[in-house]
Amino acid sequence: MGVPSTALFTDHYELTMLQAALHAGTADRHAVFEVFTRRLPDGRRYGVVAGTGRVLDAVENFRFGEGELGFLRERGIVDEQTLDWLAGHRFSGDIWGYPEGEVYFPGSPILRVEGSFAECVLLETVILSILNHDSAIAAAASRMASAAGERPLIEMGARRTHELAAVAASRAAYVGGFATTSDLAAGFRYGIPTVGTSAHAFTLLHDSERDAFRAQVDSLGEGTTLLVDTYDVREAVRTAVEVAGPELGAVRIDSGDLLLVAHRVRKELDELGAEHTKIVVTSDLDEYAIASLRAAPVDAYGVGTQLVTGSGHPTCSMVYKLVARAESADPAEPLVPVAKKSVGGKSSIGGRKWAARRLDRDGVAEAEVVGTGPVPADLVDHQLLVRLAKGGEVVAREPLDAVRARHVAARDGLPLSATQLSRGEPVIPTEYV
Repeated sequence: MGVPSTALFTDHYELTMLQAALHAGTADRHAVFEVFTRRLPDGRRYGVVAGTGRVLDAVENFRFGEGELGFLRERGIVDEQTLDWLAGHRFSGDIWGYPEGEVYFPGSPILRVEGSFAECVLLETVILSILNHDSAIAAAASRMASAAGERPLIEMGARRTHELAAVAASRAAYVGGFATTSDLAAGFRYGIPTVGTSAHAFTLLHDSERDAFRAQVDSLGEGTTLLVDTYDVREAVRTAVEVAGPELGAVRIDSGDLLLVAHRVRKELDELGAEHTKIVVTSDLDEYAIASLRAAPVDAYGVGTQLVTGSGHPTCSMVYKLVARAESADPAEPLVPVAKKSVGGKSSIGGRKWAARRLDRDGVAEAEVVGTGPVPADLVDHQLLVRLAKGGEVVAREPLDAVRARHVAARDGLPLSATQLSRGEPVIPTEYV
């Protein structure tokens, strides 16, 4: 599942900019780049920072070996001077950012990368690729987790996206609140709990539904989950309990009017003495469908397509912009704020930024405060950026369960309207000082 290098996970023009800067003598100028988004996806009340751990892995693995250099030389993408520079390249700068799992808003400086212009500019594409994808999935997962309440969510979208994106999506979904995944690669790489039993093909393989259920129970035990909508759901539930007994773990429903069918299945299970058998529902669920099933006797949800596509918003529109630079490579040289000035809502704000979340008297977030000058005394203890890498070395790796717990705490610290599924503006404003 791994790749030997992330160095070519970039755009052609990153390297041509590097070459031109080397020739101009400006490549070593100290530079500050920031990742932010100008707006949240339509209707979203907050964003979720996800993928930070993968970004740090990608930065560490950003190495130009013989294969990568040979490709660049063969294609004539950059000249020999630039190839020589790339051959010895190792990121040596600093990275600060919102801790993974934290929430963010328009203008939040989600990630800050500092170092020479040359080493920072090369990271633009791979950083945005990871953060835009993972944060979109995590935001969808968070909304689904809010809709599900205490009921667990199963990520099962591997067959609905690119095979490597599926692994990243499983990780992001776990950050956003999902409990398990069907993707074994995600379990292997990130330690996410994996689950799964059988599909309709297993039932169709056997001469009867009873034979299929018997084979599954004999192999996996009475605590397994039996799929009951291949033929007639009512008959299947009766057969499932006859085969597994009242200790049957769960039944899964994958089609039909889930609200109606779930009530009928619960009633039948109870009448058969299987009061503790759980009901799992799947079938193209999103946060709205999950919310509509809140009153149904459902114990868990399996979500695929809508999750791994960001539930209609597969990217967060994050950008990576130069916000400050020095006039030389001297570390003592003062930074000069720089900003893009353009029409059409694509301008940026110059200067290295800090961010803090102001709370009301009840400890609930009331504003995201972003500034470039001194941090006000009342916000010093509420700053959001933490150091992630120092001098090229990662200093902030953490277990995925800690990231997952952080997200729950961050979401719980927002106004209650943050979890509403109705369209609305960001739940708190961004203030610039």
